[in-house]
Amino acid sequence: MANQAEIYCVAAEWRVQPEHIDTVRRLLIEAAAAVRQHEPGNLLYIAHESADEPGRFFIYEQYADQAAQIAHRAAPHFQDLVLGQIVPLLAERHTSFYKLLPVAGQ
Repeated sequence: MANQAEIYCVAAEWRVQPEHIDTVRRLLIEAAAAVRQHEPGNLLYIAHESADEPGRFFIYEQYADQAAQIAHRAAPHFQDLVLGQIVPLLAERHTSFYKLLPVAGQ
């Protein structure tokens, strides 16, 4: 299990150009599967689509440490699927980085 004090989290919010929603949805599912399969430092990678606004996505990621998140950004599937194919279809993209606050007893 990862040291809670080192867990590094990413929260991303994307708004997709309307004509590309289905494409981004498909690519995001593919990207999430690739992360889970190929990145041992990834602890959690989940994507959500707004129930109120189709095409608004929220992605939450946890990594064992910051080095694992840096490795994620360098991974071929991230470079291809996210940066190469998804990002050009976005109308907005916001990303924030967090450190997990350890909870006693967990």
